Order: sequence, then structure tokens, then C-alpha cells
Amino acid sequence: MEKQIRIKLVKSFIGRPKDQRLTLRALGFVRVNQVVTKPDNKQIRGMIDKVSHLVQVIE
Repeated sequence: MEKQIRIKLVKSFIGRPKDQRLTLRALGFVRVNQVVTKPDNKQIRGMIDKVSHLVQVIE
């Protein structure tokens, strides 16, 4: 089984650039304080790095 990573959206993406909004949507976020579980791979880690100022990794 692939290792999983939990990510929490801690800041709103209202007023953020379109590429950041699309990255958050691709991660599955809809609202603030939402927690999503994703596979821990380099593609997901890259997406997290792109919006690291808006999300928190829960390990």
C-alpha cells in the first residue's frame, strides 16, 4: 500500500493567482479547514510546495 499524506487548507484561496487556485482544486480542496488525504509521491509534494503558504501538512 502506498504511503498517504494528509493536507489541511489553512488559508482561503480567494484573491490568489489562478495557477494557485487550480492547484488547490486539483488537490481536492473546496473550503478552508478541509483535510484531504492524498498519496505521498513527488507529484503531490510538488503541488504542496507550490501552495505551501496556504496549506499545512498533517503527518
